[in-house]
Amino acid sequence: MSSQRWMLAVYFSLASDTCRTFGSGVVQPFNGSGYYVRSNCPFTLTRFTHNRVECDITTRRGDSGLLVQVEIIINKVRTVVQNGSILVEKKSVSLPYDHTYQHIFQYGIYTKLKSSLLPLSVTWHNVPGGIDTLRVELEQELSTDMTGLCGKHNVPGTTAIVVVLICRLFFSYTLDCLQARLPHYVQLCEENIYSYENSEYISCAFFKEVVQQCGNNSYIWNIWRSSTRCTPHSCPGDLLHVEQGDPFVPSCSNPNPRFSNQELTSSCVCPKGTVLNDHADGFHCVNVSSCPCVFDGSSYVTGDTRNTKCQSCVCEGGKWRCSDNFCPARCLIEGHFVTTFDGKQYIVPGKCTYVVSQGLNWIITIQFSEKAVSLKTVVLQLFQVQTKEYHKSNLTKCCPSSTESLANLCHPSDHALVFWQSSMYVQVQTSFGMKIQVQMSPEIQLYITPPRNHTGIISGLCGDSNNDTTDDFTTSSGIIENSPQQFALSWTVGTCAVNIPPTCSNTDNEIFADEKCSLLNHPTGIFAKCHSHIPTDQFHTACIQRTCNCGSNLQQCLCVALGSYAKACAVLGVAVGDWRKATNCTLKCQKNQEFSYDMLACNHTCRSLSGPDPRCWVDDAPVEGCGCPEGTHLNQGHLCTPKALCVCHHYGGTTPPGRVVIDGRQNGKVCVHCSEFPVNTAQKTCDSLRKPLSASTTCESGCYCPHDQYEDHRGNCVSLDNCTCVYSGKVFSAGQHVKTNCKTCVCGQGQWHCRDEPCPGKCQVYGNGHYQTFDSKWFRFDGHCQYTLVEDYCGNRNGTFSVRVESVPCCDEALTCSRSIVLDLVVSMNSIHIPLHLLLDSQLYKKV
Repeated sequence: MSSQRWMLAVYFSLASDTCRTFGSGVVQPFNGSGYYVRSNCPFTLTRFTHNRVECDITTRRGDSGLLVQVEIIINKVRTVVQNGSILVEKKSVSLPYDHTYQHIFQYGIYTKLKSSLLPLSVTWHNVPGGIDTLRVELEQELSTDMTGLCGKHNVPGTTAIVVVLICRLFFSYTLDCLQARLPHYVQLCEENIYSYENSEYISCAFFKEVVQQCGNNSYIWNIWRSSTRCTPHSCPGDLLHVEQGDPFVPSCSNPNPRFSNQELTSSCVCPKGTVLNDHADGFHCVNVSSCPCVFDGSSYVTGDTRNTKCQSCVCEGGKWRCSDNFCPARCLIEGHFVTTFDGKQYIVPGKCTYVVSQGLNWIITIQFSEKAVSLKTVVLQLFQVQTKEYHKSNLTKCCPSSTESLANLCHPSDHALVFWQSSMYVQVQTSFGMKIQVQMSPEIQLYITPPRNHTGIISGLCGDSNNDTTDDFTTSSGIIENSPQQFALSWTVGTCAVNIPPTCSNTDNEIFADEKCSLLNHPTGIFAKCHSHIPTDQFHTACIQRTCNCGSNLQQCLCVALGSYAKACAVLGVAVGDWRKATNCTLKCQKNQEFSYDMLACNHTCRSLSGPDPRCWVDDAPVEGCGCPEGTHLNQGHLCTPKALCVCHHYGGTTPPGRVVIDGRQNGKVCVHCSEFPVNTAQKTCDSLRKPLSASTTCESGCYCPHDQYEDHRGNCVSLDNCTCVYSGKVFSAGQHVKTNCKTCVCGQGQWHCRDEPCPGKCQVYGNGHYQTFDSKWFRFDGHCQYTLVEDYCGNRNGTFSVRVESVPCCDEALTCSRSIVLDLVVSMNSIHIPLHLLLDSQLYKKV
C-alpha cells in the first residue's frame, strides 16, 4: 500500500469517530447514515459527560443555510463562534489561543478547538456569511450515552422531491466510491441544495465533504471542481491552495512543524522549497536562508548581530545563534524572595536567621526583621585558611549612613574592601573575588556574585553555582529536597517558625497591589523596553505578595518591588528609563547631590584625591542612588564641592585646604596635593626607602619633605645621605655602628649595611624539652631517653668529644627535664689518647 493510500486509510478510520454537519443542514452522526435537517432554530449537536466533564455543543443556522453561531461548553468554559470572531468567556481572543482547558489554532484552511480535558476536538471552516463545515472528532470511544444530532440516526427532515441536475451530474462520477450508498447521497444532495441553488458555499461544502470521504484514489478527486464549478479556497499572498497538505504551514519561526497523528487536510502552503515569512506583514514565502530574525519588535537579516551586556548573538537563517551568558551568576535576596546562583526562584517560609551562602573561606548570614517581611542584618564572615585568620563583619552596621562613612572607605579586614557605592548601596569586594551589593534603603536587599573560579563546595540558600538547578535545594545535611520550605528551614540558624503568609492577608492592600503592580506588565509602559529580555511573571507575583503583606507604607513597598525588576534589567544593560518618576517613586537627595540610575563612587569623594581610589577597581552591576555630579567630590556634611575646596586627607587625619601646620611643626615640609602633583608619597620617609614597592604609585595628599629630602625618624627633613636607621627601637644616625648576630652593621642612606664576623655557635637546652641548634633553630620534644646533644665523631673519623643529655619526667609527669649531662673528652699527650668521662648529675648541683 502506498503512503498516500495509508493516509487515506487513517482518514477513514478517523471518520467513523467524526460527526459532521455541512452545507445547509446535512448531518453525518458518529454512527449511522447521514440525514438532512433544515431549520434556523438552535440544535444540540452533541451533549455528553465523560469522566465527570460535561460537554455541550449547539449550533444555529441562518437564513443563508450557513451556520451563524456555534456554542461549545466544556467544563463550564463557554466558547462562542459567530461573525468570524471567537469569544471565550465573553472575551474575544486571537489565534493561537491557549487556555488551561482548551487550545484554539489554525489548522490548514480550518480552525480547530482541541480540549485538554476530553478526547475531543471541534473543527470548522469559515466562509463569508458563516460556517459551511463543522466537525466534531473523538479520539476514543466514549462509554457514555450521547444526545444531540450527532447521536441520532433517523431524524425526520424536510424531504424535497425535486431533481437537481448538478447533484445527478456530480454523483455520476462517484460510482466507484459510494456504490450502494449512492441513492441516499443523491437525496441528501438535493435536500441540501433545494432553495439554495445560487449559494456556492452550500453546494460546494457538500461536494467537498463527499470528495474528502471518497479520497484521492477515487475518480471524482481530480474533476469535482470542474464538474461543479466550485472554485478552490482563496489563499492570501504567496500561499497556494492544496486539497491535501500540511495543516501547519512551515514558517521562518517553525520550518518543520510536525505533530503526532498529523493528517493531511485542505490547506494553504508555500511553494516547494520555501517557508512563510511570519516575521513580516502579509503572506510572503522565502527561502529559509533568507528568513529574518526578530528581537524586541525589530527585524534583523542574516549576518546582523545583536549584543547585550551578557551575550552576543548573530542572525543565521531566521535563528539567533548566541554565545553563552558571560555575565557572572548572582544570588538575589529581595524580601522573602530568593533567586539562586543558577536562577531557581523560591520563597523562604519564616522571618528567621539563615545561612545565605558559605564556601571555603566565607559565610554570609541574614536575619529577618521580627515585624516586616524584610531583612534586618547581613553578616559576612571571612576566613583565611592558611593563617587561620577569622573576621566577622556586620555589613548593615559596619558602614552606617554617616558623613564620614559615605565619603571614606570602611575596611572590615585586609581581605575585603567595603564602601558606599551610592547613598543606597554598600559595595563589598573580597580578596578572593566575591562581590556583594547590599541595598541599604528603603529596605535591605542582598546581591551576591561568587568568585569566578571558586574551589570547594558552595552551599546555602543561594545554591551551589554549578549551572544546574536540579540540585539547588541541597539541604545542610547534604540531601536534595523537593520542597523549598524544607530546604530553606535546613539552613536556618537556630529554630524557625513558619510565619510568612503565602497569600495576601489584607483586602485593601490586595486591591492596591493588583492595580499598581500591573505597571510591570503594561505593553507600552515604562518597563516595556525590558519585556523581551526578562519576563515579568515572577516579578509581578513578587510585587503583589510583597506589597500585599506590607505594613503601613504601601507605596514604599511597591517601589522596592518595582525596583527589583528595574535592577534585573540594568544588570543586562537594559535601561528602562526614569521609572521612578513614572511610578511616583522618586527619591530626594541631600544637599547638592544628584540621583542617578548608574551611580559610581569612583573618584567622586575628597578622599579619592589623596591617592588611587580602590573603589575604581570594583566592576559590578549598576546601582542607583544619590552621589556627586561629575567634576565635584563628596566632602564633609554630605556636600559635593570642587576639588579645590576638598579637605586634605593624611595619616594624621584631615585638614582644610590652604597652608597648615600638622602636629605642631612643619620642619621644612611642603603640602602635596595628589590630584595636581602625583608623587610616590609612600617613599618620602627614611624608614620607607627599602620597603617593598606596590604595583602602582601610591600617593596620599598631605605635608611631606621637599624633593630629594626625606623625613627621618626624628621628624626632620634630611638628605638621603643623612637618613637615620632604627635598631631595637633606638634611632641611629648615618655612620653609626652596631654589632648583632655575629655581624657588624653601619647605618647609611636609611639602610643597615652589614658584614659577617667570626662568631661561635651555641647549642642550648632548657626548660620543658626546648632545644636550640647552633644555627639558632628552636624545636621541642618530650622523649624520656638519653640523647647525643653534639659530637664530632662524623663518619669513620675518630672524634674528640661527645655531649649527651638524659631527659626524664619532672615532678609533674606532663613535663620533661634534663636529669644528667655526660661529657666525653679525648686528651692528647704526646700522641697518647686518654679518654675522660665526666658525669654532671643534677643531684650533685643541688647538693653544692
